[in-house]
Order: sequence, then C-alpha cells, then structure tokens
Amino acid sequence: MDHDSYSAAYIRGILESVKAIALVGASANPDRASHHVMEFLLHQGYEVYPINPGLAGKTLLGRMVYASLADVPKAIDMVDVFRNSEAAGETVDEALALSPLPKAIWLQLGVRNDAAAARAEAHGVAMVMNRCPAIEMPRLGMV
Repeated sequence: MDHDSYSAAYIRGILESVKAIALVGASANPDRASHHVMEFLLHQGYEVYPINPGLAGKTLLGRMVYASLADVPKAIDMVDVFRNSEAAGETVDEALALSPLPKAIWLQLGVRNDAAAARAEAHGVAMVMNRCPAIEMPRLGMV
C-alpha cells in the first residue's frame, strides 16, 4: 500500500464498511481536534467508543469512556488514533491483539508509523495514515 496517496475508493470503502469506531486519545476539551472528530463521527451515525485512561468511567459526548481498546465491550470495526507517531505503534499493537481484529486502523493528521502499518497489513487490517475522516468524508461527498 502506498501510504503517501490513497484512492478515493479505498478511503470510501473503509468509511462505508465500519460502524463501531474506537477513538484513542479522545479529549473532553472542546478545543481539541479529537473532540471535534468524535462529535463529527457521532453526527454521521457511527458508534464511537472514546479511549482515554484519564477519563475512563466518565462520559464524553454521551458515550462511556474506556481506559483501553481491550476494555470496549463490543467488537471494534476501526481504531482512530490521536497519538503521536511513536505512540501510535503501541496502539496499533493493542488493536492487533483484539479479537476479532478491526477492519481498519486510522492514524490522524501528522501521525505516521510505517512499521506499525506493515504489522497491521500483515494481519489483513487496512491502514490509513496522516488523514482525518472528518476531512475525508466531506471531500468524498459522504456527508
């Protein structure tokens, strides 16, 4: 996979095939990008499971916050990662430990980890890096 250029069909295929999204690095601060993206995804009809150990057990935008991916009581279709590039590798590994595996792992704008992407793709998990679904969906006419 060329992670410098994604086809519209590839991005659209991921976004149309997922329902349950774990958002790692969710923030209660409405000025943070993760907060805006979570709100956007909820408004688009996705089930969003915020992940933030510091907020675990509280609610964020009406959704229970979990400490880790493994704590989410439902199968996750996509993991949306708001962590830096190095830490994203750990999150990818956590996602790859889930059963069933997520269909996709999405690293947000400015986040790229090619080694983690290779591990995910070796498990048949689609990867997107340095992109934002809240930008891609309007760009593709999906809203």
